[in-house]
Amino acid sequence: MVVFGGDSGHQLLDDTKMLNLEKLTWDSTTPKVLPSPIRSTSKLPACKGHCMVSWGNSVILVGGRSEPATDRLSVWSFNTETEIWSLMEAKGDIPAARSGHTVTRAGATLILFGGEDAKGKKRHDLHMFDLKSSTWLPLNYKGSGPSPRSNHVAALYDDRVLLIFGGHSKSKTLNDLFSLDFETMVWSRVKTNGPHPSPRADCSGALCGTKWYITGGGSKKKRQAETWVFDVLESKWTVRAVPPSSSITTKKGFSMVPLYHRDKIVLVAFGGNKKDPSDKVEVLVVLQNDHSYSWRSAPDVDPLLYEYSPSTKELAGHLNKCAPLYSNSSVARHSLASTVERASREEHGALGTSLHRKYGQVEDCSLAQKLEKLIDDDKYDDVDDCSSCPLVVSCSRKISGEENADNQGPSGRRIARSSSDISHLYNTKITDLIRRNAALEDQLAAALESKEQAEKNLSLVMSSREQLEKRLASRGKEAELLKEKIAGLELAQEESNSLSNAVHADNVRLEREVAFLKAVADETRKEMHSTRRVLAGEQSRTFQLQVEVFHLKQRLQTAEGRSGTPRKPHNP
Repeated sequence: MVVFGGDSGHQLLDDTKMLNLEKLTWDSTTPKVLPSPIRSTSKLPACKGHCMVSWGNSVILVGGRSEPATDRLSVWSFNTETEIWSLMEAKGDIPAARSGHTVTRAGATLILFGGEDAKGKKRHDLHMFDLKSSTWLPLNYKGSGPSPRSNHVAALYDDRVLLIFGGHSKSKTLNDLFSLDFETMVWSRVKTNGPHPSPRADCSGALCGTKWYITGGGSKKKRQAETWVFDVLESKWTVRAVPPSSSITTKKGFSMVPLYHRDKIVLVAFGGNKKDPSDKVEVLVVLQNDHSYSWRSAPDVDPLLYEYSPSTKELAGHLNKCAPLYSNSSVARHSLASTVERASREEHGALGTSLHRKYGQVEDCSLAQKLEKLIDDDKYDDVDDCSSCPLVVSCSRKISGEENADNQGPSGRRIARSSSDISHLYNTKITDLIRRNAALEDQLAAALESKEQAEKNLSLVMSSREQLEKRLASRGKEAELLKEKIAGLELAQEESNSLSNAVHADNVRLEREVAFLKAVADETRKEMHSTRRVLAGEQSRTFQLQVEVFHLKQRLQTAEGRSGTPRKPHNP
């Protein structure tokens, strides 16, 4: 069970804690964060109001209110085997960042509804996220769906029907219940029979089969602690448990996950904040009798509520079946192991008392011995209880005593016949046990072979991991070289920009000089044109003078002709 982030009362948290379901103890881990090309830092942001859902051996973290705030919704993946966080580079129509939303999973698809964005606006939009392709898509629906809200609870029944209950709207706390059928994509308000929960938000829910367990929650004025159960098939609400006022279910922001074992359900609650943040762990054990519900803190659980001790395989295998915790304030330092150990001791104490009255002295079994057994007792439900090892010893001792006592009485034949029958039954049991022992030895051999194969696979995985680490290191070196090349390209770009600026300045200067020269040429043209006009005027005057000189010459010749005596030219 994985716990991440939350609010400590003074600051947001970014730590990762895990509840080991094999040892039932808290393990503090320092996971690695893979670097991402779209983030400048490799640190996981502290956040609260996020959602976490399981998927295979991974836990998917969606959204939440973080510091610093972001515009788009982020999706992170945590591998519980390698303990590595990685950012999923989402594509498509990415929703706005938000907190107080709900996320449910159907196969490899996440369904997101509602929440409150960074501006405090309540939302009622519906989106889906494909985990294989890391793609967001908006979902269009019909009908009058839930109003915008946050801090509600949601569940997905039969991977087909989405249920939404309660939450905070803009002005009030809600207690309405809506369902969305993914086959028709039509919202409808669920009509319930009988009593129903009061308006509440910040509650926790867990869908177990056809029963939806909703615990805690409340309005801004009053917190509720009771556990309500909604029967999906009958559309009916019932109250199943009312814990004391000191329970963490009365606090805000606690988390809850279900554990399954046969026909019993264990709800595990953790954290929360009322006046101070809590690190308590509480459990609610649901037995066959519907009235056997009671919340208890982990160290002080009523042992009568435990009629079984889940095997290691069942607890470990359940990690992929239940929804993980999605908020915490700090991690509890006590474990659930003491609770189950105490319950098992008192349970077997009562069982030993009844067997002592019937058969005599009975050997006791501790929870540690039960957890070490790798054989599930369900395989032998058709065998009498006397076939188990401690009870065989007790029964055989009692039978032998009765044979010796009865053989001394007067009715020896009947007792001998009875002894013969008992001996035959005993031999049959021994033969059956030998056969079962041979089968168990075969199973043990197969288990050893599986262990060897698993060790080989582990060695292969380790070698693959080393190769991947080497590749990662080489890729890191290549990334450093690329960074250096990019830095060189940036310097070259800066030099190119400076040269371009210089050329641009020269071009501007040349353009100004050309404009000046054009202006001078224009003035020169104007002066030449004026000079040409003056010359033309002078030429016309010269021509007139030549004409006048010609006329004067003619007059002079005429005058000389009239005088009759041509005047000799005067020789000097």
